[in-house]
Amino acid sequence: MEKLSKYLETMLNIFMAFALSLMVILVFGNVVLRYFFNSGITWSEEISRYLFVWLTFLGAIGAFKDKEHLGVDMLVKRLPTGLKKVALVISDLLMLYVLYLVLDGSWKMTLINLHSKAPATGLPLAAVYGTGILVSISMGLILINNLIKLLTNKLTDAELVLINDSEEMIDFHEKDLIKEGKQA
Repeated sequence: MEKLSKYLETMLNIFMAFALSLMVILVFGNVVLRYFFNSGITWSEEISRYLFVWLTFLGAIGAFKDKEHLGVDMLVKRLPTGLKKVALVISDLLMLYVLYLVLDGSWKMTLINLHSKAPATGLPLAAVYGTGILVSISMGLILINNLIKLLTNKLTDAELVLINDSEEMIDFHEKDLIKEGKQA
């Protein structure tokens, strides 16, 4: 299971890097063509927009897996371990419900737009609305995996808090800057 997770994470990162690179090339190329040659690639803006949508949603999956989304954990951090587990189960179940709503809405929008085509490229608009399906299923699987780990007592006390501390990262970077200042 861990090998599959690493493989999927690698594929996600490769696709995001490819999408970002292609977006930059298309937008930059279109700007150059418009500025210097008074022309442009007609489908460039549309593809860039769709790549941006995919990049955003796929990035949300990666951030969710690594617990890098914003959150408030002031109360949860102060709870004893047993209550942290209860809070985590409740929040995971609430997130699963919201992901179900996203999946349901995305599925309906994908079906509605199955035969609709994008104006410049002719791509089916279902490819854009399908991102919600992929995101909700992926995040749902991550949540279910986390719930299984929680219920089988495979999570440490630090993993019971759903977010990483940005304040600790700031302190870490400030210490690095101070060290660099002393060395310079």
